Amino acid sequence: MQARKGDWVVVRGHQVGEPDRKALIIDVHGRDGAPPYVVQWDDGHESTFYPAADAVIERHAAPAPPR
Repeated sequence: MQARKGDWVVVRGHQVGEPDRKALIIDVHGRDGAPPYVVQWDDGHESTFYPAADAVIERHAAPAPPR
């Protein structure tokens, strides 16, 4: 798994009806975008995160270049 600052990590709910959790990646400590990541969760707390198989990375879209 590779990510960069500004991407989102989404952890899928483990049970029916359990919501997904989402966190903003604010720092990448691994080589070439590899974990661990420092993330800020949707409830506001920060932690160091090592993603498991239930996590996916959502790329942050780069802003369009000016015309």
